[in-house]
Amino acid sequence: MKGFIVDATYKVIGGRAYVALFGRSEDNEAFLTLNYFRPYFFVQENDLKKAQEIEDFDFEEVKLKTFDEKKVVKIFKDLPSDIVKLRKEFEGEKIKTYEADIKYAQRFLIDNKIQGAVEVKGDFEYQEGIKVYRDPELKNCEAKINLKILAIDIETDKTAKEIYCISLVMEDYRKVLIVADESLKLAEHFKTEKDMLERFFVLIKELDPDLITGWSVIDFDLKVIQKRCKKLEVPFVLGRINSPSKLIIREGFFDTSKVVAEGRQVVDLMAWVKNNLKLNDYKLETAAQYYVGEGKNVQFIDKGNDIEKLFIKDKQKLVYYNLKDSELVLNILKKSNLLALYTKRSLLTGLMLDNVRGSIAALDSIYLKKLRDRGYVAPSLGHHEKDEPITGAYVMESKPGLYDGIVVLDFKSLYPSLMRTFNIDPLTFGKKGIKAPNGATFSKEEGLMPVIIKDLLEVREEYKKNKDETGRYAIKILLNSFYGVMASPMCRYYNLELANAITAFARFFIKKMASWIREEGYEVIYSDTDSVFVVAKEDPKKLGKELENKMNKILKDYVKDEYNIESFMYLEFDKAYTKFLMPRLRGEEKGAKKRYAGLIDGKLDITGMEAVRGDWTPLAKKFQEALLMRVFMGRKVEDFVFNFIKDLKSGKFDDLLVYKKGLQKSLDEYTKTTPPHVKAARKLKNFKGYIVRYVYTTEGVEPIELIKGKYDYEHYINKQLKPIADSILSFINLKFEDMLSGQRSLKGF
Repeated sequence: MKGFIVDATYKVIGGRAYVALFGRSEDNEAFLTLNYFRPYFFVQENDLKKAQEIEDFDFEEVKLKTFDEKKVVKIFKDLPSDIVKLRKEFEGEKIKTYEADIKYAQRFLIDNKIQGAVEVKGDFEYQEGIKVYRDPELKNCEAKINLKILAIDIETDKTAKEIYCISLVMEDYRKVLIVADESLKLAEHFKTEKDMLERFFVLIKELDPDLITGWSVIDFDLKVIQKRCKKLEVPFVLGRINSPSKLIIREGFFDTSKVVAEGRQVVDLMAWVKNNLKLNDYKLETAAQYYVGEGKNVQFIDKGNDIEKLFIKDKQKLVYYNLKDSELVLNILKKSNLLALYTKRSLLTGLMLDNVRGSIAALDSIYLKKLRDRGYVAPSLGHHEKDEPITGAYVMESKPGLYDGIVVLDFKSLYPSLMRTFNIDPLTFGKKGIKAPNGATFSKEEGLMPVIIKDLLEVREEYKKNKDETGRYAIKILLNSFYGVMASPMCRYYNLELANAITAFARFFIKKMASWIREEGYEVIYSDTDSVFVVAKEDPKKLGKELENKMNKILKDYVKDEYNIESFMYLEFDKAYTKFLMPRLRGEEKGAKKRYAGLIDGKLDITGMEAVRGDWTPLAKKFQEALLMRVFMGRKVEDFVFNFIKDLKSGKFDDLLVYKKGLQKSLDEYTKTTPPHVKAARKLKNFKGYIVRYVYTTEGVEPIELIKGKYDYEHYINKQLKPIADSILSFINLKFEDMLSGQRSLKGF
């Protein structure tokens, strides 16, 4: 039997720990494997005697060593909880532990090199509809994945203290549970909220989904359901085993809450979308319009009160509305390809779906599997202090101007290719062979990171042959995360000097590349982290290909001559602009960094400027894009600017005046300063959420839900249009102020 692992946990049976792997087989059956496995970790051999004086344990001599070549012994206990306790005792006595923090079930998967899919051989029996294997033979495999997915949504009173209805939608199932006296289409009705909740959990058991999802499903829907279950004395059991599910709520904007529901995964689709796509906001309506091309079937002005009115006056309409939300969630999951992406990442890393976004956990899982084959153990995860900041990438001061042709050359996957070329790895660090520009040294004996990168690139080539774009993207995410992980104090392999070696090589080669291009007689106006911008006096596309070929030969020869190793770095022709603007820093003559715009095949391409930044209004975006196009096409701009201001003052652009900014903390925590978006949010009673939408009026800053004054058009002219115009018009010897004064004098006339 082959299948995909949905959840990895453990059970204690007769005082012994068993790894419990829940999954869905290729023939669409739910399964559970139970394997006896003793929890363990390592200590240095010379600490064994001291450790034995602290507590009794079993141990085994092993042919393994630490990164600094010290022998270790393997320490066993019976239960995972014993390991946690013993590690604390050892470290309290200054005994260093190794791999003591790795979760028990994950440890089993790593040791058995199982990544997402598993082949199971052995006897089984059915228990409550689940195929249960006891101590089967397990091995990694490829398997068809066919997960059962359930989308849920609740509607409540405006205080979220009473649940009116719950919708449940699967591929071939649609139902709403509602508190009502009468029968309703597509619904089951109940006399009490308690009856409805009890039926909800029965349906979860009957439908047996592998994945439960929704929009903000953990932080809202399940949080409310759990509270009501507690109040009404209904067991809160979402998993495949009759033990209470746990909610781990994390309040921060960048944190993700979690549900422990044994045998199933609970995933907030909003968190997945937020991690992969930049939208104006993360309302279900916005995401549905983007992915599915449709939205909700009812639009509310005051949702809390309007839902209450529907519950009283039109329960059937409420049923349709509630059902639509869950249908939209399921459709977004299908159309977005996010489930395919996250299952692919699970297969690449061995992590469960609810944890697969974790970059540190992903590298850890991959690295530890290979580390054991080399005969090494990793340090336990502890807190590393950042003594000094990581040295950043090189960004050259740009040469501001309006250019006719610019070629952009880009190092392909620069940081991974540097790690592979110069053998940058925790195992090779500090050994003679290769010296980085920051003084760090690495041996030439192939390290693990270069092997991991090489293996992933080979898999990516397979995906490319098979036209598997999802797989290629999953690998791109992984590769791009490796430097950040190595540079994080939260990583067990963190080493400041090693991380700085990567950026030191990057700075060295981006400067070297610019120098080589200048030696060929071309002008470099900017370089940024891994890109070089070159003035093209002839056909930019032709020059781009020529420079790509020439520079890669120079690069390859240089690395061979200087280091006597093969280069895996590659400079590729990325873009050709036929028109290009590099602006100045505001109020200065110096060129800006990471801000520019140009024309590629007649279309605008903007980086870092106001039109693509979320903290500027849609008005600014419209104005900047239109002004840039006129400048690039050589058209007159005076009449355009004049008429744009005129239209603004006439109210034509009133729907483009909204600022949007996120709160970084709760409203009452803003004490020293009060930014505009905080002022706006405070004018709303019981403001909930992270994103504040506001405008400037004659009354000051006002939230869009509570506009009392008239729009302050002068604010938008001076703070939104003027800075944009000034940064562009100076290159064609015009001034916004002159156009504005013309507007004002005309008004006076």
